[in-house]
Amino acid sequence: MPRKPTAAPAEPESAESKSARTRARLLDATAKVLADKGFSGTRLSDIAEAAHVQAPAIYYYYPSREDLIEAVLHAGVQAMHQHLTETLAALPEKTSPSARLSAAVEAHLRHELEISDYTRAVVRNLNQVPEPFNRRALKTLGEYNEIWRDLVMDLADAGLLRADVDPSVGRMLVLGALNWSVEWWDSDRGSLDELIAVAQSMVLHALRP
Repeated sequence: MPRKPTAAPAEPESAESKSARTRARLLDATAKVLADKGFSGTRLSDIAEAAHVQAPAIYYYYPSREDLIEAVLHAGVQAMHQHLTETLAALPEKTSPSARLSAAVEAHLRHELEISDYTRAVVRNLNQVPEPFNRRALKTLGEYNEIWRDLVMDLADAGLLRADVDPSVGRMLVLGALNWSVEWWDSDRGSLDELIAVAQSMVLHALRP
């Protein structure tokens, strides 16, 4: 009777891949704690518990609490930028400026309220972090804001921006209102789809003639 082939022994996990997984767990845990408790309330013990590691082990991966938080904020802003860029790139070529702006409103709200703890952590904490630890995030955030600047300017170039609205002021007010939703919205207040629909309507009615 032929012998059954024996399965090849599993490859042992490399120290590098195990380290990468632990680092990813630490970042995910920090994003969640930071989004929920804020910069001042985020403790290494909370992060360690959420990541299922011993608190002293965190220093093997990050020199300090601030360095770990900075890494999360940088990753969060990068994720925001990528999500908005991909959302706009997926729109048909001749999408109107109003429709592009509306799509951006949905992308921003959905990412910060539903998709990513990292984005929620950025919105709630970026201005609370000491300057040396948020420079990378602020640079990428500037690039994110440039996308919004272009969206509002496209509206203006098409003759669809109110004459009494300064484009820069309008953009900042829109982003400020969208960001503030992380402080008060939860599912008990209604569905996210309803919130997005109201936000899209209010933004377009506020900016257009």
